Amino acid sequence: MSAPTHTPPHPASTGRADIRLPWWALALPTLAFITLLTLILNPSEAHAATSEPAITQLFERVQQLIMR
Repeated sequence: MSAPTHTPPHPASTGRADIRLPWWALALPTLAFITLLTLILNPSEAHAATSEPAITQLFERVQQLIMR
């Protein structure tokens, strides 16, 4: 009669998660954010903000910085 063999216990975890994300996990949300921001800053659609010249100037400046 043979004695059962014991498997060694698993090594203790270091307490940190070792998860790797695929490249598109950051690329797709970034692309969506940039697309939505571009739609918001589109000057042809900004006719509703003409009552506030400071806000309009701010949006135009941000758009100029993005387009560089």
